Amino acid sequence: MLKITDRIQIEDWELTEQFVRASGPGGQNVNKVASAVELRFEAARSPNLPQPVKTRLRKLAGRRWTTEGALVLQVDETRSQARNREIARDRLAELIRKALEKPKRRIPTRPTLGSKRRRLESKKATGQKKALRGRVDPDG
Repeated sequence: MLKITDRIQIEDWELTEQFVRASGPGGQNVNKVASAVELRFEAARSPNLPQPVKTRLRKLAGRRWTTEGALVLQVDETRSQARNREIARDRLAELIRKALEKPKRRIPTRPTLGSKRRRLESKKATGQKKALRGRVDPDG
């Protein structure tokens, strides 16, 4: 069981881990040992996450979200299988914690009178600058 917060825990049946051969450093060992971990969390079917959290998690996950509604994390940072497993679980917990935060609603504001005036003045100045870029008349 993976504890996210006091209220939210992820059951073991929701997580599947698969160990694969890692790319990168490891010398001859890299061809023999499956040290990279692929952590799969069945997020869409999870009874422990409320629907708004699942929606935010899907947005945060991006390409790591599969069409079946699973979140797949791949970690091959270290040569240790156990450490990679820990890193993957930590990343999953962090992603879910981020998804738990409700985004603040944006309150639309209107531009101030001063900012409008400054914008128009700069537009006018730019227009005059560009108007002076025309061809020079040799006669006069």
